[in-house]
Amino acid sequence: MKNEKKYLFDDPKNVKRVLHILYGCCALLLILDFVIHRHVMHSWENLWGFYPLYGFVGCVILVVVATWMRTFLMRDEDYYENTEMNNSANTNNEKLANKLTSETGDHHVDD
Repeated sequence: MKNEKKYLFDDPKNVKRVLHILYGCCALLLILDFVIHRHVMHSWENLWGFYPLYGFVGCVILVVVATWMRTFLMRDEDYYENTEMNNSANTNNEKLANKLTSETGDHHVDD
């Protein structure tokens, strides 16, 4: 196993470096929030931490809605493995292709 390829994030020091860069960017953005003047449309946008809170609430709502949608959008594990359904669908596709060929003819535009 000495010839095993080593990737960038296999070294824990590199992971810590990336996290420190991320934390530094977050701190910089927090400081800039106090310095930069924002042109707001609503008064609640002036509240400290409005945008992070808004983003967090939006993500939570997105996860809750996705979990709810999963109840009626989810299919069985063998949904695509059902051979009877696939065979009937293939037969229907062949019938449709034959019908289109008979209606439009067997020739190409360039012929």
